[in-house]
Amino acid sequence: MNSKELQTIFHRLDVGSVSYDEPMSKHTTWKIGGPADMLVIPSEISHLQLLASTCAEHQIPWMVVGRGSNLLVKDGGIRGVVIKLSDNFANVSVAGNQLTAQAGRSFVSAANTAIRNGLQGLEFATGIPGTVGGAVMMNAGAHGGETRDVLISADIVEEDGSIRTLQNRDLQFAYRYSILKDCPRIVVQATFQLQPGNTEEMQKKVRGWTKRRQTTQPLQLPNCGSVFRNPENTHAGFLIEQSGLKGTVIGGAQISELHGNFIVNVNHAKAADVLALIELVQTTVHNRHGITLIPEVRIVGED
Repeated sequence: MNSKELQTIFHRLDVGSVSYDEPMSKHTTWKIGGPADMLVIPSEISHLQLLASTCAEHQIPWMVVGRGSNLLVKDGGIRGVVIKLSDNFANVSVAGNQLTAQAGRSFVSAANTAIRNGLQGLEFATGIPGTVGGAVMMNAGAHGGETRDVLISADIVEEDGSIRTLQNRDLQFAYRYSILKDCPRIVVQATFQLQPGNTEEMQKKVRGWTKRRQTTQPLQLPNCGSVFRNPENTHAGFLIEQSGLKGTVIGGAQISELHGNFIVNVNHAKAADVLALIELVQTTVHNRHGITLIPEVRIVGED
């Protein structure tokens, strides 16, 4: 199904702001990606329900993206519908020791809201440049903390457009995994159980982490964060650096000279350039260390 066929189906439906043949390079932190047949920016839960049910009725493939911080879209783009949840779906509220945030809320912003309200437990999220929805889907983590440690429940839209609440146990969390990675559902919002904490102490800890990131990670260049998962008992960046790959360039992409587990867009990189570097890293690290690195970044679309 192409963009013209999608226009025929959706042109009379209120599903939010819609664009066709939209370059995904505008919607990823890597600044890379071919066109999506149709990109939708919804602003209401009813939009999400109608999108899910219409796609199911017409057998249209669809996927959800947030801020595009853990996403590599291939150069051929994405067929079907891309639903973007970002600032358009970003309400947050605090009640007692619980924080509830919509799926498009920046995870960093949600964490900072908790800290300002004297609630601890989400400080680890200040180093994760994605959305709350993305964090739930992949059990995002940093600094020894993970989403599953504090999540109570998530409201999701099912394929048929119905809304359901999944408890922590229902999501079957594992390292950088939840059941949402295997089935097409849309996270609407998530609720976290936090504990009273000292705002000043939490802010001091977060400032220390931020300063370290600024000196050890190439934050000034387009990137997706960590490209590979950390193997057990070691770090992907260390293995890549020990393999002599830092600074390696293919096309417009480069393995960062600052951090081995970052690939940066230095000169209008294509997804093919990044994929070639990923393959080079996997082959080299396996040959030298006997370890196969698994990408943490989500790779979607067509060549």
